[in-house]
Amino acid sequence: MKVIILSAGQGRRLLPLTESRPKCSLPINGRPLLEWQLREVSLCAVDEVVIATGYEAGVVEEIVAGLELGDLRIRTEYNPFFEHCDNLGTCWLMRHEMRGEFVVLNGDTLFEAQVLQRLLAERVNNPITLVADHKGHYDDDDMLIVAEGKRLQRVGKRLGLPEVNGESIGMLAFDAVGGAAFAARLDAAMRSREGLGSWYLSAVDALARQGLVGICSIHGLGWCEVDTRLDLARAEESMRRWPRLETSDFSVVPHPRSAAARE
Repeated sequence: MKVIILSAGQGRRLLPLTESRPKCSLPINGRPLLEWQLREVSLCAVDEVVIATGYEAGVVEEIVAGLELGDLRIRTEYNPFFEHCDNLGTCWLMRHEMRGEFVVLNGDTLFEAQVLQRLLAERVNNPITLVADHKGHYDDDDMLIVAEGKRLQRVGKRLGLPEVNGESIGMLAFDAVGGAAFAARLDAAMRSREGLGSWYLSAVDALARQGLVGICSIHGLGWCEVDTRLDLARAEESMRRWPRLETSDFSVVPHPRSAAARE
C-alpha cells in the first residue's frame, strides 16, 4: 500500500511561524508534524510514502533524510507550481503515483495509527473510502459531509447544515478502479477555469454523486487538523492522550541540517 501525503502548501494562516518553513515542519510535542504522520503510518500495513512538496521543499527533504522507520520507503515529489494552485492541482501533478491501491492524506492531518488501520481494514467494499468523524457542532473550517449509512452523498465546505452529519478528516483510500476515476476527474477539473483554485475533495464530491465513495467512521479515535496557532495548542494537548510512539523500535537518525531546519 502506498500513502500520498499532500504537503506542498505554506500554511499562511500560521504566519509568521511558516515564513521560512512549511506547515508540516512545525514542531508538535518535540517533533515535526510530518514526522508524527510518518511514525503513525509506519505502524500500519503501508510499504511506501510519497510526499508532495512545494513551499520550502528542502525543509521537508531534511526531515525525511533524518528518519529511519523500519522498512517504510519514503520519497518526495516536488510541485513547482504550488504557488499557483490549491491541492487539486497538486493531486493532478501526482496522478502518475495513483496506480493500484493508495491512500491520500492531507499534510496537516494528525492521527493515531488506529485511524489508518481501520481505513485499511474497511476500504475493501468501496472504490473510494473517505474517513469521517462526527460531532455536535461544525464551523467554517470543517470539511462537511452528507452521508447515508456507509455511503457518501456530498462533501464540501458549503453544504446545507441541516443535512450535514459528519466531516472529512482529510484521509481517503482508493482501489485501482477508484484511483482511475479520481485521476480522470482531476484531469477534467484542471481543464476548467476553476481547476487551479479547487480542492481535490470537489472531485471526490462529484464521484460520490456517482455512487463510488464509501465512508469509514473513526469516531472515538484520535485525530486533529492543524490550520491555526490554536490548532497547534490543541494538537499538543490531544496527542498526549494517544498511544505513545516512544515504545516502538523505530529511531530518529540525526541529519546534518535537520536540527537547523527545526529551530
